[in-house]
Amino acid sequence: MIPFVDLRAAHAEVAEEVREGFDRVLATTAFVQGPDVAAFEQEYAAFSGVPHCVGVGNGTDAVELALRASDLPPGAGAVLPANTFVATAEAVVRAGLRPVLADCDEEFLLLDPASAATAAGTGTAAVLPVHLYGQQAPMTAVHELAARHGLAVVEDAAQSQGSEQAGRPPVGLAATSFYAGKNLGAYGEAGAVLASSAETARAVRLLANHGSEVKYRHETLGFNSRLDTLQAVVLRAKLARLARWNELRRAAADRYADLLSGIDGVRVPRAAPGNVHVWHLYVIRVPERDRVLAGLQEAGVQAQIHYPVPVHLQPAFGDLGHGPGDFPVAEKAAAEILSLPMHPHLTADQQERVAEALDKVLRQL
Repeated sequence: MIPFVDLRAAHAEVAEEVREGFDRVLATTAFVQGPDVAAFEQEYAAFSGVPHCVGVGNGTDAVELALRASDLPPGAGAVLPANTFVATAEAVVRAGLRPVLADCDEEFLLLDPASAATAAGTGTAAVLPVHLYGQQAPMTAVHELAARHGLAVVEDAAQSQGSEQAGRPPVGLAATSFYAGKNLGAYGEAGAVLASSAETARAVRLLANHGSEVKYRHETLGFNSRLDTLQAVVLRAKLARLARWNELRRAAADRYADLLSGIDGVRVPRAAPGNVHVWHLYVIRVPERDRVLAGLQEAGVQAQIHYPVPVHLQPAFGDLGHGPGDFPVAEKAAAEILSLPMHPHLTADQQERVAEALDKVLRQL
């Protein structure tokens, strides 16, 4: 079996360091907001090139908290791509806002600025570019759109830890997830909000701690979404290795591109111009995707689909009033996309076996 991700191999690299950290936390019983949380926040902010980082409970909370800290009008629209994990839209609703969907571009499946501009009308207050699969959305175009329409920009950076983009405006406000399978993954749930403004970072921290900076004094209505200290220990150990792990992902992506280049029917992904991709996912496009997926799984390749149903066709968002055909690029991609195994510990031999299995399945269609 070729695993989609190999969390055991990642743990083996950090096991001793994590064990020592856990022993330290257990000895001091600093389980909530302990010293390792503050240390991780400083380290991840420095890694990301942003002044402030606030650790929170998970990535969905991170998007919601970033939106709440932006002080947007209740019920205002927030533009986001139809091609994203449902949590992006879910967080918009939880923040008291209205999802306004846009299509993705056909080549990279990222937020299409032209579609977003059409969606951004009266009553919209924010735009949420999603840095999907490991590369950033076109942020210069997004900021130009935001400036024209007076929109706040909140980046969903759950899949892009360590990515770069030439010439892009600095990060103002971004949310990320440290779900176990991410490039930087915890041993459970965790997330963070990155902010350029100390005032915004304070607002996020306040909201995530029951609206309180001083115990039993609550300035605003918040909720509980704090990064626990044991997860911070894990994240610190993995963060020290993240740059190298991302390089290994890039090398694996290059190998896949070579191995798959001669297979008929496979459309390989690539980085957009100016982007440094971190390959959280390696998403190809193939005909008869469901049959191909079944054949790969039968051959012992743990391929997956990210994501088979666009947001506008999810029953949970039926009240938005969309139907088939409204976002044709996202719908077409949803029927073709297939995520191959991708992680830093993927071997060349495993990738050759994936390519051989894929070639065989496609020849049998």
